[in-house]
Amino acid sequence: MSLERIISFLIGDCCGALSPLYKRLVDNIFPANQKNGLVKANMEKLTFYALSVPEELDSIGAYLSKRMSKDVARQRYRYVCIAMEALDQLLMACRSQSINLFVESFLKMVREVLESDKPSLQILGTNLFVKFANIQEDNPSYHRCYHFFVSRFSDMCHSRDEDPDIGFKICMAGIKVRMMVNDDLQANIWDPELMDKIVPSLLFNLQSGECTQNHSSSLLQMSEKEKRLGGVDRVLL
Repeated sequence: MSLERIISFLIGDCCGALSPLYKRLVDNIFPANQKNGLVKANMEKLTFYALSVPEELDSIGAYLSKRMSKDVARQRYRYVCIAMEALDQLLMACRSQSINLFVESFLKMVREVLESDKPSLQILGTNLFVKFANIQEDNPSYHRCYHFFVSRFSDMCHSRDEDPDIGFKICMAGIKVRMMVNDDLQANIWDPELMDKIVPSLLFNLQSGECTQNHSSSLLQMSEKEKRLGGVDRVLL
C-alpha cells in the first residue's frame, strides 16, 4: 500500500480525488471553531507526511502560507496563530538537508505577520524568526530576505506605541533578535547598508535608556551563555 493511501486511510478521507493529499492534511489541522486551537492529532499526521515525503514540503508551505494570508485579510487572527504554530512544528521537525524546500514559504509567512499592525503577531513572528536563525543548515538561505528583516526589526526598535507596555514589548522584540550564524552570513551583517539601520536602532535605545535599564544585564548574560556554548553571537538590533 502506498504512503498516500495509508495517510488517506488514517485521516478517514473518502474523497481522495478531490484535492491533493497535502492540502487535505493542512486543512485538517484547523478546527471548525478557531477558539479550539490547533488539532494536534492531525498536526502529527501532517508532520509524519512531511518527514516521509520531504519533496512535498514546498507545496505544504505554499498552501499553508496561502491559507494564512486569507485569514490575515479576514482578521481571523486565531487561525493565523494556528498556522504559525503549525509552521513552527514543521520547522523544528524538518531535517537540515530538506529545510531549504520550506524556507521560501516560511520567510513569506513570518514577513506577513511582521508587517501586521497587531503587536502580538509581530512578537510571534520575531520569535519564529529567532528559531529559524538558530537552525544549522547545510546551505543557509536567510540572505534571500535578510534586508527586509533587518529593516523591520530596526523599525520595531523605534516603536513608541500609545500603550507604553505594548511599545516596550515591540521594542524588546526587535532588540532581542540574535543569530548563531556561519561565516558567510557574518560577513553580510557588516554590509554598510545593514549597519546604517542596525547602529542607529541600537543608539536610539541606548540613549532612551528605557529598554536597556531593565534588560541590559539579562541580554549580556544571554550573550555570554551563547558564547560558552560555542556559537558566534550577533546582536542585530
